[in-house]
Amino acid sequence: MAAMTRIVDILRQQPVGSVVEVNGWLRTRRDSGSLAFLELNDGSCLANLQVLAEEGLANYETEVKKLSTGCSLRVRGTLVASPAKGQAVEVRAEAVEVIGWADPETYPLQKKRHSFEFLRAIAHLRPRTNALGAVARVRSALCFAIHRFFHEQGFIQVQTPVITTSDCEGAGEMFTVTTLEPGQMQGADPFAADFFGRRAGLTVSGQLQAEIFALSHGRVYTFGPTFRAENSNTSRHLAEFWMLEPEMAFCDLGGDMAMAETMIKALVAAALTECAEDLALFDQHVAKGLIDRLTQVRDRPFVHLTYTEAVTELAHARRDFAFPVRWGVDLQAEHERYLCEDVAQAPVIVTNYPEAIKPFYMRLDDDGRTVAAMDILVAGIGELVGGSQREERYEVLAARMAAAGLDMEQYGWYLDLRRFGSVPHAGFGLGFERLVQFVTGMQNIRDVIPFPRTPGSAPC
Repeated sequence: MAAMTRIVDILRQQPVGSVVEVNGWLRTRRDSGSLAFLELNDGSCLANLQVLAEEGLANYETEVKKLSTGCSLRVRGTLVASPAKGQAVEVRAEAVEVIGWADPETYPLQKKRHSFEFLRAIAHLRPRTNALGAVARVRSALCFAIHRFFHEQGFIQVQTPVITTSDCEGAGEMFTVTTLEPGQMQGADPFAADFFGRRAGLTVSGQLQAEIFALSHGRVYTFGPTFRAENSNTSRHLAEFWMLEPEMAFCDLGGDMAMAETMIKALVAAALTECAEDLALFDQHVAKGLIDRLTQVRDRPFVHLTYTEAVTELAHARRDFAFPVRWGVDLQAEHERYLCEDVAQAPVIVTNYPEAIKPFYMRLDDDGRTVAAMDILVAGIGELVGGSQREERYEVLAARMAAAGLDMEQYGWYLDLRRFGSVPHAGFGLGFERLVQFVTGMQNIRDVIPFPRTPGSAPC
């Protein structure tokens, strides 16, 4: 079966008088005398294509007048100028073929606004709605923009493993991958007889493996699914999510921050240019003022604060926080949002966090108390990017790994990178779903990923 013309191309490119053939799903049918007005959508854009079906059609009485929301159709007809407000063209149908019926008594997506919570319960149908369809298009555009940006910046893409034996964050929140039955996990080394001969899990980050290629190819990035077995059932957490992780050799913290800021601005600019119609929907119905906020992010420089300066700002804040603020504790989402929404009124890059609250691989500063780390905070989200200059000094890294209780033999390959041609290098991680949240204004992270995986829930 040949592919039909997309609705987005019909609305933007096809001249009046063209004969078109289009597939799609019926949003609504409205009857007026001897005419049926059909609103057709195929997911290629937010706008529907209006089809005029006249009673002269062979199946007008038997099928057209029985059509309901959700039916799939193939329409052939002539593109004509539309007298209706809000649309330039419409199709005068010469044939309307019903591909698949949708029972109006049981089809859950009727012509009304549904809550996002309800739509999560029908993950297999929610992409057909305006908001979730728009999220999918924005997500796709941002994904492409990421690859385009790093290609233009001279990065090489590396596919890091989904199954790994390295816990990058050292938090022990990995899903275990095993072929053993529970009764087979016995002895001092219960995974010795397992598929890989040792304990393996789903990756929490591709960073450590990306460092291998950064130290041979200079600039690399990895972009793929990551997993956290964190029993957190909130609007900010997922068990499966996508991470973008660039790594750069011969790079310090300053270069890392500059690259991350440039990237965010480029991705926001791409969304504003390529997803204008969808962002207008979010601006109107989901997050008022969204487009103005994104435009400011694109056009204004980010504000820089050290962790110590940030704590001072928070300590003098004229508001109460649910989590107390003091030097040495990690910033919470409420603190991060306050810094960028109330203090700076712009994205904030916080640097030089206490070494005790950051992973072993971050470079120790000269004061011995902080590390060359940075987080980029944005309004509505909090932390969007987290990164650091990596510890390139063998002795310092080995000491920090030992203090963290890591198996030095298991991570011997990581230490080798510091033994053989070590160089200063840096990188960062961006949670892709948080980026999509930021660009769309959606409040719950479960609504910006096609199939959310959370504690107790894995639909489809």
